[in-house]
Amino acid sequence: MRKPLVAAQTFAPPPLSKTAPLADGLEEVIAQGGAMDIHAVMRILPHRYPFLMVDRVTKIEGNHILAIKTVTINEPYFQGHFPGHPIMPGVLQLEAMAQAAGILMLKNAENLGRIAYFMSAEDVRWRKPVQPGDVLVIDVELTKMRGMIGKAKGVCKVGGEVVSEAQVTFMLRDA
Repeated sequence: MRKPLVAAQTFAPPPLSKTAPLADGLEEVIAQGGAMDIHAVMRILPHRYPFLMVDRVTKIEGNHILAIKTVTINEPYFQGHFPGHPIMPGVLQLEAMAQAAGILMLKNAENLGRIAYFMSAEDVRWRKPVQPGDVLVIDVELTKMRGMIGKAKGVCKVGGEVVSEAQVTFMLRDA
């Protein structure tokens, strides 16, 4: 009877305790602006498959983050968007920008354990389609932070070319 629960726990990161420091030296990695693999990303963001849009973080410097999403044909949205001509939905590129901005906000020790809620998007532009096999580079800069509300400018690129961009606003709340 416990076997499915044990199997599920095996593939999930440990729960984040509000009082305990992050496991495996993640606090130190974040503080130093180092790269984060998927396990570190999953300790910060509450998102999971199929809605986790950040595979890894390559750089955090101050109010700037570079993240990666590798787009594969195995993504569930390709079944219907569009059969025979798969295109990553633009709103999921927007979500990737918001998740990267969330990581940037949640990297501060006082914000660990909180959740960044996406509030709005402005000046959204989709320039080119993103297809299976593309590596989406998500470049986000935090432009304003007042209390628990933040604004960021995000740009997604594939092969050095801009495919989408937007201004996103989000709010931090306790989990």
